[in-house]
Amino acid sequence: MTAPLRLGTRGSVLALAQSGHVAEALTAATGRPVELVEVVTAGDRSTAPVQRLGVGVFVSALRDALTAGEIDFAVHSYKDLPTAAAPGLHIAAVPPRQDPRDALIATGGRTLAELPPGARIGTGALRRIAQLHALGMQFEVTPIRGNIDTRLGRVLGPDADLDAVVLARAGLTRIGRADVITETLDPMLMLPAPAQGALAVECRADDHDLVELLALLDHAPSRAAVTAERALLATLEAGCSAPVAAYGELAEGETGEEIYLRGAVISPDGSRDLRLSRTGTPADAAEIGKALAAELLELGADSILGQEGHAGPGTQQLGSTE
Repeated sequence: MTAPLRLGTRGSVLALAQSGHVAEALTAATGRPVELVEVVTAGDRSTAPVQRLGVGVFVSALRDALTAGEIDFAVHSYKDLPTAAAPGLHIAAVPPRQDPRDALIATGGRTLAELPPGARIGTGALRRIAQLHALGMQFEVTPIRGNIDTRLGRVLGPDADLDAVVLARAGLTRIGRADVITETLDPMLMLPAPAQGALAVECRADDHDLVELLALLDHAPSRAAVTAERALLATLEAGCSAPVAAYGELAEGETGEEIYLRGAVISPDGSRDLRLSRTGTPADAAEIGKALAAELLELGADSILGQEGHAGPGTQQLGSTE
C-alpha cells in the first residue's frame, strides 16, 4: 500500500481548509492518499505586528520542515510568500484561484457607502488601511489581528465593538462563511493584495516525481496572473505587508489571450494614491509586472514606500494571512 504523502499546513481554520482542499484534489487526480501535518509558525505564536516579525513569518517553519524532509509538500497562501525564491524548493502548482477581491462585513447589512463618517472599520493590512483613508470618507480605521472568527467577532459577536471589518473574500469562501459578506468591494475602490486568493503548492525541487505529480493541480491562468502581480511587488522591493496592491485578470484580446494588470501604491494616510495599468500576453506575465512597477517608481512610488512606518492618524501596522 502506498504511504500517504505528508502535506504540511498551518493549524488555523483557514489553512486547514485550504490544505484539505488541495489534499482532496490531489487524491482525486492521482489516487495517492494525503495526510495533513500541522506545523506551528512564528506568526502563529506571536501577537506582534507582522511588519515587525518580518516577511515570510507564516511560511518559514513550513519551508524548514520541507527542507528537513519532515513533510513532502506544503500549501501556502501565496500572498504570504516572500518574492525571492527559496533555495532547493519549487512552486509545483498554483491551483485555480478563488475570487481575489476584498469583502466588507458590516453591521445592519450595510455597504461601504452606507457607513457614516466616523464609522469604525477593522483591518490588519496596511494596504487596506491606506485605501480606506484614500476614499476620503472619514472612517476611523482600527488595526486588528487574529484569525477569521476572531475578526468577525469584532463586528458580529456579542461583544462587537466595530461597525465593519474588511477581509479577503477567498478566505471567507474557503471556510464556508461567505454568507456574512455585506459587500464584495470593487477593485476600483479596494485593489487586492498581490496573489490574494491564490494558493502555492510547494515541494523540494529535487523530488522530481512529486513535482510531476503536483503539476496536475496547476492552473495556468491563475499562475500567469499571480506571476505578473508578484513581479510588480518584487520590482518595487516591497514585502507582502506593504501598501502595494495588484490585480491581474486574463481576458480575450484582439490577438488572443491577454493579461490586464492593475497596480497601485498608496501612502498609509491615503494622501497619495498612484494607480496604473498595463496589458500583455500571459507568456510575458513577469515582464508586465516589472514594467508596471517601473512606471510606478517613475511617478514616485519609492517615496511612498519609504513612509511604511507611518500608517496615518489613529492607525498602526498589523497584519495576518487572513
